[in-house]
Amino acid sequence: MERTHFIEHQGRRILLLDYSGIRDAAEALREIQRSREIVARQPAGSVLVLTHVKDARYNTEVVQALKALVEHNRPYVKASAVVGLGGIQQAIYRTILLFSRRVLKTFDDLEAAKDWLVVQ
Repeated sequence: MERTHFIEHQGRRILLLDYSGIRDAAEALREIQRSREIVARQPAGSVLVLTHVKDARYNTEVVQALKALVEHNRPYVKASAVVGLGGIQQAIYRTILLFSRRVLKTFDDLEAAKDWLVVQ
């Protein structure tokens, strides 16, 4: 199954960016590009995004690509949630928030994130 794909939750469509467990930079960069392409095909202000990053590892190039993705997605995203932040990921997350000036709500649990997204 593709890592970036739409799922249904309570009758609403959510775009899942499943970066969980990615440890290879080349794989991360490919998936970030795929996510960017899918988001760009959606109507402005319409996308509910759930990003799952548990156990993912990043290098500088991947962090820059994630920053660019968050900025790129701004006009398309209605609401965004992130699940699985740990350790260094929290620092990266704060950096991305500062850079993008976007709100990405964090959750420890996928179901809680999905429940929050569908009421946005």
